[in-house]
Amino acid sequence: MNRVVNPPDLAIALNYDGQNAPRVTASGKGDLAAQIIALAEAHGVPLRTDPGLAKVLAEVPLGEEIPRELYLAVAEVIAFAYYLSGKVPEGCRADGEDANPGEI
Repeated sequence: MNRVVNPPDLAIALNYDGQNAPRVTASGKGDLAAQIIALAEAHGVPLRTDPGLAKVLAEVPLGEEIPRELYLAVAEVIAFAYYLSGKVPEGCRADGEDANPGEI
């Protein structure tokens, strides 16, 4: 029996270097969205479903930094990805305490 799976409606890929604002590196609908997701899965990139945020991020031109208004929402996505990957951002300790408490 063949199983038909509808392709995702929309997928956005972000890149965050830890220094600058995240950038939109890929964006697509339908089959292109399915390809973005498949590529992410093949490389172990954590995925998160947030249709509202994806819709807004789809308006950001490829290669551009996300607008300041989206920093908090995207920070939650990045924190989610770090958590799923078992990673800790540079300058932080795994116990959640700041590794350099005197620095800003």
